[in-house]
Amino acid sequence: MASGMGMPAIGIYSYELYNFFGVESIIRVGSAGGIHPDLKLFDIVIGQGACYNSNFVAQYALPGTYSAIADFDLCRKAVDECEKRGLRYKVGNLLSSDNFYNDATDTGAWTKMGVLAAEMESGALYMNAARAGKKALCICTISDLIAGGEATTPEQRQNAFHDMIQVALEIAE
Repeated sequence: MASGMGMPAIGIYSYELYNFFGVESIIRVGSAGGIHPDLKLFDIVIGQGACYNSNFVAQYALPGTYSAIADFDLCRKAVDECEKRGLRYKVGNLLSSDNFYNDATDTGAWTKMGVLAAEMESGALYMNAARAGKKALCICTISDLIAGGEATTPEQRQNAFHDMIQVALEIAE
């Protein structure tokens, strides 16, 4: 099922699925831009946490800074499945950004903080899951390397994300 693009879209979908339709866990699969220098095209990134440059969290009126994290059991299962299949993967923070095309493409500060890849949905998904007391995980395939300019073709993106999808299907509860 599609979730739309960006935090507002997945925010609506995940909120309704968790709160109106009784969904207990959501696993988002999608592409991400690699930030970490060790990543290669088609590597899998399991989003243990989500940094964000969004104001999505403001709706919760928290008195401090919030760390959006994935469900540990789903994360562990995804790691185990990647290991079983012999896939190249990394586990860590994603940057869930409100911007796709923008003038500020320097990711150096995020790289220094160990962020692995940039995408646009995990932050809102993890926040909605936490608020609803549900489970969430974001699994991404690296479609481009932001610093190096290397990118997959549309055909490659269409056909080569099979491994990530198989991991998600195998661990779905």
